[in-house]
Amino acid sequence: MIDRRQLFLGAATASAVVASTLKWQSTEAAEKQMAEVQSHVSGLKGKHPRGVVGRMARLGSLHTEGLYDFSVGFRVVAAQAARTSAGAAFERLLVREGIDPASQITSEQARQLIDKDPEITIASKTWLSSQRIMWKAILDHHHANEDFYLSQMEAADNVGPGKLELVPTMDIPEECCHEIHIQPGGYVGDAFAGHTYHHGTNSFYQGTRGKNDQDEIHKMAANALPIPADGKVRRILDYGCGVGQFTVALKERFPDAEVWGVDIGGPMVRYSHMRANDLNVGANFAQRLAQDTKFPDGYFDIVASYIAHHEMPAQTTLKVIDEANRLTRRGGVYYPLDFNTAGAPTLTPQGMFALWQDHRWNGEIWRLEFSEMDFTGEIGKRGFQHMKDTPPVLRGFGARHFVRV
Repeated sequence: MIDRRQLFLGAATASAVVASTLKWQSTEAAEKQMAEVQSHVSGLKGKHPRGVVGRMARLGSLHTEGLYDFSVGFRVVAAQAARTSAGAAFERLLVREGIDPASQITSEQARQLIDKDPEITIASKTWLSSQRIMWKAILDHHHANEDFYLSQMEAADNVGPGKLELVPTMDIPEECCHEIHIQPGGYVGDAFAGHTYHHGTNSFYQGTRGKNDQDEIHKMAANALPIPADGKVRRILDYGCGVGQFTVALKERFPDAEVWGVDIGGPMVRYSHMRANDLNVGANFAQRLAQDTKFPDGYFDIVASYIAHHEMPAQTTLKVIDEANRLTRRGGVYYPLDFNTAGAPTLTPQGMFALWQDHRWNGEIWRLEFSEMDFTGEIGKRGFQHMKDTPPVLRGFGARHFVRV
């Protein structure tokens, strides 16, 4: 039997919310699924120590929740104010150095400018401290109560409605072991990476795009995702699925489709599966590489991802595009949701200022490399037709609706 504490470490050293999700369904189908989810969420209140808020389990202790709430509030108020001030300071630096705000600069030029201003450095330190407080609070609680949380995942591993595939002995590529978002252990090195990431990214959203504790943003993206012209959606893949919020939202939109989420992080897909079970959503999850998914050629009608590519090297991104080409059937849709790349506004001084800070202080090791590549253009070179008239599924991200030719 696999030691529960070593399962991943060795290889890697409700009502209103549900209603809004179901607007696209018939009234009868929506009411049926509403009743199922309401019943299931009622059962969750006994499973989680402090109950749930809609789709989200509360943190397991009042102390942990207090620390987390403080870090979120600090991020939204103090850290944001500091970053706004830092942005103004950067504008003053541009004026002083005679740099056109509409021009393009390199990351090294941005770094040299930032290093000259203590106000920017203080803002970075303020943000960094709030991030570390949050990660420590979440991880300390889960490790202090590891038997309980490991038992929860073990109980869910082999039950449905969806499937879970884990590969505890998988050889994890070094590029997948970085601590993105400075999350201790990253996505592969801690048994509670999924729990930590889920709560942590809710904090990120509140500091940038708004609340996402009910998967609001993932559902918005899933519901706006274009479908093949023939209307056939039988199988969907979400690669780099993280904790499965986008995967689950896709399964909720297409309840009759076979939906898979794959991620290299075993703890991530394990948590994803447990949470999908909690929501009574039959999405499937597997621990696999996005560039080597093992699925048959042309198996999927839709292949998609949610902000995965800026967290992988450019060369890996090219391999993943090739894999998507292999997996998407002719006429099928490929939609890798991610940030804009190449040119304005990405490489303007203010754009590069934000990118450099994300790269330097948020552990986004591949962020600069991704921003400088022509991601959209590379997809067009690899057997896909770009549907340029389709707007982005989320405001502020690249419009990348592609059809397999």
